[in-house]
Order: sequence, then C-alpha cells, then structure tokens
Amino acid sequence: MEYLETKAGDIPIQLLLEADPSEKIIYSYLSQAWCFAAKLDDNVVGACIVKGLKQGIAEIVNVAVYPGFQQQGIGSDLLRFVLAELPNKAVYRAELGTGSFGYQLTYYQRIGFRVDTVIKDYFLTHYADPIFENGIQHKDMLRLYIDL
Repeated sequence: MEYLETKAGDIPIQLLLEADPSEKIIYSYLSQAWCFAAKLDDNVVGACIVKGLKQGIAEIVNVAVYPGFQQQGIGSDLLRFVLAELPNKAVYRAELGTGSFGYQLTYYQRIGFRVDTVIKDYFLTHYADPIFENGIQHKDMLRLYIDL
C-alpha cells in the first residue's frame, strides 16, 4: 500500500461518496483542499481530504475507503500518514465533524481525536435526505480535534 498526496482529480467521486452522501458538499470543498490517497497497484482505494481553516488549523472533511478494502487498517494508516504530513504545511491542529454515535466516532477516538463541541441538528439542516446508521438517524454533529 502506498500513501501519498495527490490531485483532487485523482480521487474518484464514488469513493468520496462512501463517507459523504452529498456530491454538492463534496464539490464545495474538493477544489481548495489537500488530497491524500491510499493506492494499491496504482488504484486509489482510500482517500483523505483536508482543507485549511485558518492559520495553523485544518479540517479533515472526508476519509473514505472502498467497502472491499475496509476493516484492513487502510483508513487508519492513511489518516495517520495525513496527520504526520500536516505539520509540513504549518498545521498544528486538525479538526473534523462526525456523527454523535457510531463507528466513525470510535474510529477517530482510537486515532487520538477528542470531542470539542456539538452542533445541534447539523445533519438535519445540511443534508436533504436523512442519514441513518444502525437504524438511528444522525441529527447532531460532534466537532473533534487533535493537536499535532
């Protein structure tokens, strides 16, 4: 597996839709973001998209791995690679938003992210269609951070 920074055009939209169901939202951040990929035999199987927020702070806006490659540590290794690369871009704090329950929350906490704030009704106001996980609708977003 190779982990590298790449161009936005190298990341398939279908892959990013694995983590964010809104093409409109994906395209809103993709062009001004740093893009990182996990490649296997020249094929992108995972992606991590990061955009700068303000001096020294960046937001991880998408981490996705194709279903056939999940549960193999690829997403975790890619995210660790990205977090190690961000200080080279003068970033000392990474933030992200995720649902208030479910696999993604524990995934980020295992990497070392901590809860910062709650944004009530985020998924209700920003997504046209409801997002469900394990039969429960996502409503609130947790903002997480990690100091690098």
